[in-house]
Amino acid sequence: MAGQSDTPYLDALRAYAARNPGRFHVPGHKGGIGADPGLIEALGEGALQLDIPALTYGIDVGDEPTPFAAAQALAAEAWGASRTWWLVNGASQGNHVALLALGHSGQRVVTQRNAHSSTIDALVMSGLRPTFVAPELDPELHIAHCMTPEALDEALRETPDAAGATVVSPTYFGAVADVAGLVEVAHRHGVPLIVDEAWGAHLPFHEDLPAHALSLGADLVISSTHKIVGSLTQSAMIHLGHGDLISEGVVDRCVTLVESTSPNGLLFASLDAARRSAATHGRELLDETLSALVRTRDAVREIPGLDVLDERLAGAPGVFDYDPLRLAIDVRGTRASGYELSRLLREEHDVLMELAGENVMVAVYGMGEEAGAASERLLEALRQVVETVSATPQSAEDVQFAPPPPWGELVMTPREAFLGPQEIVLAREAVGRVASESLAAYPPGIPNVLPGERLTAETLDYIEQTIAHGGSLRGASDRELKTLRVALET
Repeated sequence: MAGQSDTPYLDALRAYAARNPGRFHVPGHKGGIGADPGLIEALGEGALQLDIPALTYGIDVGDEPTPFAAAQALAAEAWGASRTWWLVNGASQGNHVALLALGHSGQRVVTQRNAHSSTIDALVMSGLRPTFVAPELDPELHIAHCMTPEALDEALRETPDAAGATVVSPTYFGAVADVAGLVEVAHRHGVPLIVDEAWGAHLPFHEDLPAHALSLGADLVISSTHKIVGSLTQSAMIHLGHGDLISEGVVDRCVTLVESTSPNGLLFASLDAARRSAATHGRELLDETLSALVRTRDAVREIPGLDVLDERLAGAPGVFDYDPLRLAIDVRGTRASGYELSRLLREEHDVLMELAGENVMVAVYGMGEEAGAASERLLEALRQVVETVSATPQSAEDVQFAPPPPWGELVMTPREAFLGPQEIVLAREAVGRVASESLAAYPPGIPNVLPGERLTAETLDYIEQTIAHGGSLRGASDRELKTLRVALET
């Protein structure tokens, strides 16, 4: 029987390639023979030889347990799930699966307002009508934290026919929700709790990290394994908890519904290998990274004008704990925004941040990287760009972002608005109309408008101000907000 030191799926792929079989099946490059020379040079012959189709005997079909089934069972064991499914369309696919699964048992769902855009897409796909819950908003940093158990309880009381609830933890900035409290509230109302733990796949593998959602009783957990644990980009997992509020069979059907019939074997192999690394060496890898980040935070604080978000954030509204694998840098003490500092880091030092906002920049660390060396490069670049902006005369008054205005009334389901009759109008002509698309100004990243909501002048003013001062707009077909898609109401 396979153990955590084994990689059944990866080994089966390698054995298949080593046999050099007659490949009278897709893909057309036939293990690399027919591939472009540039691709071979970039990826190597070995990678192309492992690129095989689904339904290959001895790998994902054949005698049970197949290597595919055995490897997924090891993943479930490593993360403490009753069953785990591998995903090849990222955690986005996991959010699609989660809401489609809830759609089997109801028509309403309670959803955290700053959910990932894939959750909004899933509302369109499933037809579920959401009751949105606002996360706590940091009044100084203007970033979104987590949903509180009290807010979830109130929303479920307002939505007694909800099929379930979805929450986000950890956030982009490292804030961790009171998942145990959220689970208790959801289960008291008789509904499952789904946790978008895309940023927390590493949490089970070190005792100094916050407890992971499955260990706290969550019913379904989305895990973006590539983000920190280190599988290939686009690979992820979805884990089923040990309760009986979500059916394994329903989840399985929903995974099949939204997955490709041609999943990439390299992505699956990377999940198998990343699981082995996390399960067998995760603690020591994380120990090294965590130690390096302690030193890095101390060094960032010594740079004039910079501070960091850390465990001191725990206890703030909507923050139960803090995940230290994110280096969130508070730039308010400098003479520049996070947007400007991030641009200078990229243009002058080829240092690329994961995220930048008005007040905060975020660097993401992987559990297996050489974090000390990486930090030295980042710190040297930070010192230089902060010195540059400190010596640059300010040409305009600093702009402080106000909290976003309340969102508009939900008058259609996201599905009805997104797929129904619609037209494109000038943005200023859209006031009072029902949006057919999402609008999310960054910062702070909370969707300001979702399909089905009535547009207000205050919201459009807020988004325009954000764009004008270096922010960005997500979800809109016109990223400059000159035009908007709106529903044709009958």
